Amino acid sequence: MQADLTMGNIASALPLQSDEAALIAELRAGSEEAFAWLIARFHQPIYSLLARTVQDRADAADMTQEVFVKVFRGVGNFHGESSLRTWIYRIALREASNRRRWWMRHKQQEVPIEQEMTGGDCGSPVLLKDMLVDPSEGPYEIAVHGENRARVEAALKQVPEPFRTTLILRDIEGFVYEEVAEMQNVNLGTVKSRLVRGRACLKLLLTAPAGQLRPAERSGFEIPQGEEAR
Repeated sequence: MQADLTMGNIASALPLQSDEAALIAELRAGSEEAFAWLIARFHQPIYSLLARTVQDRADAADMTQEVFVKVFRGVGNFHGESSLRTWIYRIALREASNRRRWWMRHKQQEVPIEQEMTGGDCGSPVLLKDMLVDPSEGPYEIAVHGENRARVEAALKQVPEPFRTTLILRDIEGFVYEEVAEMQNVNLGTVKSRLVRGRACLKLLLTAPAGQLRPAERSGFEIPQGEEAR
């Protein structure tokens, strides 16, 4: 491969293992062009993944930036044990898991979104949620079209972890079972089990009134403590 290989050449032939190795070499050498291409290629998929797993658009945007900071800092220690794509997604999933744990620890300290705040016209109280509204659409909202897609996305947010992440990786992102297992650090049997249960839960949510499972139905998808971390 020629020493002056451009990112266009790399991008056009990236499926070849040798060309991915060339891209990794460029990244490890600190090539700004390589990192620019990497961000352009993976920013939207990583943002979409995080927006579905943490359920907060602002958090997802911040976390996406943090993922690429960690990719930049860590690529020197990446030696191709997995594909570059798999490695980046593993970093993103770790960020999502850490954010969920943080949220559970600090949840009680958060200001309720329905709390009234002083700040309306003439000092009249307004709801905090109305003060936080961002009228502009983000890339995730722009990508969502059609009532059926919206219903599926809404139901997907109610699927418990780790079933939701497994569904996203396999059925939405299109990773093969082996890649999903590697990202989640579990065996193939666990991936397939989670996928079956996740699909069943999603189907129930889509067919239940108002997209809600009855308590008896939801109990079948409860996760034992510590299951997500396995």
